[in-house]
Amino acid sequence: MTKLTTIQFRPGINRENTNYSNENGWFDGNLIRFAKGLPEKIGGWRKDNSNTFEGNCRALHGWTNLVGTKFLGLGTTVKYYVEEGGSFYDITPLRETTAAGDVTFAASDGSSTITATDSNHGLSVGDYVSFSGAATFGGNITADVINQEGTSLNQSGFEVVSVPTVNTYTFTVPVTANASDAGSGKGGSSVIGYYQIQIGLDNYVSGTGWGAGAWGESTFGSTSPLAFGNQLRLWSHDNFGEDLLINPRNGGVFYWDNSAGVSWATNPSNNRAKNLTDLAGSNLAPTVGLVTLVSQVDRHAIVMGADPLNAAGTARTGVQDPLFIAFCDQENISEWEPKSTNTAGSLTLSEGSIIIGAQKSRQEILVWTDTALYSMQFVGPPFTFGINLINKETGLIGPNAAIVTSKGVFWMAIDNFYVYTGTVQKIPCSVLSYVFNDLNISEAYKFHAFLNEEFDEVGWFYTSAGGSEIDRYVSYNYANNAWAYGQLSRTAWLDAGTEPYPRATGSNYLYQHEFGYDDDGSPMTNVFIESSDMDMEDGDQFSFVSKLIPDVRFLNNSSDGQINFVLKTRNAPGETLTTNSTNVVAGDTAKVDLRSRSRQIAVRFESDDDASYPGNTDTGWRLGNNRIEIKPNGRR
Repeated sequence: MTKLTTIQFRPGINRENTNYSNENGWFDGNLIRFAKGLPEKIGGWRKDNSNTFEGNCRALHGWTNLVGTKFLGLGTTVKYYVEEGGSFYDITPLRETTAAGDVTFAASDGSSTITATDSNHGLSVGDYVSFSGAATFGGNITADVINQEGTSLNQSGFEVVSVPTVNTYTFTVPVTANASDAGSGKGGSSVIGYYQIQIGLDNYVSGTGWGAGAWGESTFGSTSPLAFGNQLRLWSHDNFGEDLLINPRNGGVFYWDNSAGVSWATNPSNNRAKNLTDLAGSNLAPTVGLVTLVSQVDRHAIVMGADPLNAAGTARTGVQDPLFIAFCDQENISEWEPKSTNTAGSLTLSEGSIIIGAQKSRQEILVWTDTALYSMQFVGPPFTFGINLINKETGLIGPNAAIVTSKGVFWMAIDNFYVYTGTVQKIPCSVLSYVFNDLNISEAYKFHAFLNEEFDEVGWFYTSAGGSEIDRYVSYNYANNAWAYGQLSRTAWLDAGTEPYPRATGSNYLYQHEFGYDDDGSPMTNVFIESSDMDMEDGDQFSFVSKLIPDVRFLNNSSDGQINFVLKTRNAPGETLTTNSTNVVAGDTAKVDLRSRSRQIAVRFESDDDASYPGNTDTGWRLGNNRIEIKPNGRR
């Protein structure tokens, strides 16, 4: 007897069970989310603007100043930018400013390479330099070509190409020197060099010391840390009012004054972020930090992994303590000396070997070490902050692997996913083994949590096994308890807030997400969802499938949308699934005729949005309750 069977599946992909034991479940997918329990194609993306930035961006932070101007902070492996109006403005702090005349230049006829001489310059290949006060060389190398600091010509400066000696380095200019330019001692006696802080690494390099080896490797104090420029570059950032605090991990803490403006053309002298120690009236500010943030209500700047004061309390030691936390006087970014008349002070954690990350939650700051989770709360004078150990059985897999939502704080640890809602709970995960068996754990510091609150989603971008850069994601719909995963390279993410759409970075571009259903104007490829096995009478009988009654809603282009319905079959759980038929389902498809006899079937819905489906341009789709006509067909 033929019967029409509704195909109803549990929300979420399940890879913990076997394919056969997961009947009425989804087993595989890509670029799919679960909305109200039903699978649909994720939203598309487009470039926010045509401009690029230098390096891989690992951190995004958006805010609006008092007059309504929107800013976006981007911390990359080589620079820190503030984006405003579609342009990226370089506010990277300076490591050193030379005295006038310390730098001289040499050029060769027919070459665009310039050799700079400066005793003990301390630069490495890839670092950035800029200059002011240089005179024309005599030919094509004019003063405007060299003098890039404080102008709108090249705010990023010059990249160091080589370092022949401790006293020389080279860079290239956009013109070719002629005979009049050739020679040494060029540029005059008034040249000032501006050396940006060292760039960081784009990939993890194992080395010595805490924070240098693999997660959980060795014990703090056994060896010395890697040099600042030899570590994966990560940034923390937060607002102090409408101004900005930025901290390259294991580097200094810097302050950017919003009133200076983003463009050097308008305010060249104050554009860059300044070290806290250089601010007017600065007193005992930390010289180094792992994570920097500002407490929400009481407005204390907090530096975690700072250098403590000396025994006399008169100076910072300059030696980083990875479990030490320093905070300034309330609403006073310059004052860090603890006094009876202020609220500056410090704390030291006891569990773990290094602070990995921190997040501001409701009335508290959550602080993760490599082995534990703490709650830091404002209690007022004389202690200012109290610290409580919440859990000493879970750490954080990387500094950016935690995210705050209205439903709790979610994070990724070395072995599982967790949520904090007053207590710590493991999140039941139906793709746990699939994800954690495919991690490049050595690149865990690159892993980045994301929130897409419009769709009740949190997730993590991560590096798969054998890879060196972010190439995959896993997402969790906390309203439906549904997990999904896919292939997408995004190095940083920021949910909608100051802008009406999420923003993310990849391939040196800033993207707007949840914009249509295309991949930056091109078809989004390899979009699919595939079921686990289904059978007739527990596989005891063959079944004959003769018809599909589709239930598909096309989004954004309901009249022309098309997807493929793929029917796969096998006769025993140990056999390989084979494709029985592939059929096009359009918006006006009433039924699809099929002809399949097997013990087990699986169904797959897919779209490549390629040229064969011209109507699929910028088209999404959502599955409903599809039905198939199926009947028993014997035991042989």
